[in-house]
Amino acid sequence: MSDSLHLLRTRRFLPLFTTQFLGAFNDNLFKNALVILITYRMAADGLPREEAMVMTVLAAGIFILPFFLLSATAGQLADKYEKSRLMRGIKIIEIGLMCFGTAGFLLNHTWMLMTVLFGMGTHSTFFGPLKYGVLPDHLKEDELIAGNGLIEAGTFLAILLGTIVGGLLILRPGGEALVSGLMIGVAVTGHLVSRFIPRAEPPAPHLKLGWNLASETWKIYQHSRANRRVFLCILGISWFWFVGASFLAQFPGYARYHLSGNEQVITLVLTMFSLGIALGSVFCNRLMKGDIHARYVPLGAAGMAVGTLAMVALSPAVQDVPEEALLGIVDWLAQPYAWGVLVSLFVVSFFGGIFTVPLYALIQHRAESTERSRMVAANNIVNSLFMVASAGICVALLNLGLTIVHIFLLMGLANLPMAWWMRRVLRRLYQ
Repeated sequence: MSDSLHLLRTRRFLPLFTTQFLGAFNDNLFKNALVILITYRMAADGLPREEAMVMTVLAAGIFILPFFLLSATAGQLADKYEKSRLMRGIKIIEIGLMCFGTAGFLLNHTWMLMTVLFGMGTHSTFFGPLKYGVLPDHLKEDELIAGNGLIEAGTFLAILLGTIVGGLLILRPGGEALVSGLMIGVAVTGHLVSRFIPRAEPPAPHLKLGWNLASETWKIYQHSRANRRVFLCILGISWFWFVGASFLAQFPGYARYHLSGNEQVITLVLTMFSLGIALGSVFCNRLMKGDIHARYVPLGAAGMAVGTLAMVALSPAVQDVPEEALLGIVDWLAQPYAWGVLVSLFVVSFFGGIFTVPLYALIQHRAESTERSRMVAANNIVNSLFMVASAGICVALLNLGLTIVHIFLLMGLANLPMAWWMRRVLRRLYQ
């Protein structure tokens, strides 16, 4: 169906969408509050610029690490047990994590907060195979593109709102307490909403669980490679997250040191990125008219490349502006390059939505129902490898003296051969 919003009026989709939205909101409320705390308050207290940027990238890597370590187990559990019950249990664990995070904020204990960040990554690791694995159980085939588009749009809008609220609250007097109270309230609400998610009978109830994390991770990776069409989609999604993680991790430093903007400008940059992904994801269903195919994926990669290179051309060089001289949103928008940067960033993210949504739907459509969640878990494993590699490469490039704009330039150039490769391979597999 071309109208994807009708799914938001159904019980088979709305509770899942809302639960996912609230979880993603909490992830990013916590994560971005921590990142802004590092970038601004700790920098004002004397933390060197280079160390602040490295800690920001490190935080992104810590959040992603559980996806590599625990996705195999998460996929097995999602295929073996009833999914709605597992989701409710995961949301209870989120409440505990938010309580621990409250202690970290109130004690101003950086490594306690980093531990909670790892815990939130673990929470998302176990929720991912459930949310993507359950969609084909509750949606018709011609609704899969719409459902995935809405999930993707909701995720990035939650990133946006979490970032805005985290940025607005954390630097206010008593900001740590305000953020903490909101985190706990959202986690409790997420658990209550999850109780309305319809049952989804386990597709492989007799599956034997393996607890050797390294062995199971390797097995599930090898098994995904045996299905070439699924594995190609996994590689495509992983590339998207390699680029996307690099952008998201660098935005605070980019706004602070290249755009000379305060936390309001960080919020604006993330707003444009998130809105672009959301609109591109929803537009994908209208573009594809409910059909599940990959014909527009190379176009998405090419659009990401063009937008990135345009943004790089318009971005100023590094400027070490004193904290008190950073520009607010109104003054920054008056700069001659500002609107060009925002439009370019919107192009990057809009085409990112067109790139990634069909690939998620193809994994769900092409994988066997008895192993669908494990294929989603395999996707998460490869995604996490790409994202951790992204964090490591960004840290290395920053330590070599490259700027954030240089990193964006490399990402934009790399998208050009990716668009060509995807077009060549997809034409062979999906003709």
